[in-house]
Amino acid sequence: MSTTEENNDERKIVTFTLGEQMFGIDMRSLIEIREWEEPTPLPSVPAFIKGVTNLRGSVVPVVGLSERLGWTPSVLHSRSCILVVSIAGRQAGFLVDEVADIVVINGGDIQPAPDVEVNDESVIAGLVKIERRTTDADSTEAMVLLLDLDALSLTRHLTDLAA
Repeated sequence: MSTTEENNDERKIVTFTLGEQMFGIDMRSLIEIREWEEPTPLPSVPAFIKGVTNLRGSVVPVVGLSERLGWTPSVLHSRSCILVVSIAGRQAGFLVDEVADIVVINGGDIQPAPDVEVNDESVIAGLVKIERRTTDADSTEAMVLLLDLDALSLTRHLTDLAA
């Protein structure tokens, strides 16, 4: 049996929801969480790019993450927010339905993403089960899809936007 010291690949992830599904990203990629505010639209960009916003003097593209994943667009509500992340040295904002929690996971607990045939490179880095806090004393398990930010290929679309 391995000791904690041998298996100390602990990672902090930020969990959030898109519809009924829970996702996570590595905390090291997160710059900040911002309240939703309507971005400035841009012409001739993919539909999932909502526009750009100003982040302390830098122009940051805002992406509808649900749409980027090929799902129905998120419906804006009071808990909608933008996760500003760093991808390959560039900043991007992801519109998500709601930030859930910051949790610590063990790298050894991450299961590989299923190998299914898709046209695009998989944006799922892996899956991990977490204990999800609920409003009562109970906790439930939730399956979290860990996003591979580099595989989202945003920089391909955003090369000229985040200059």
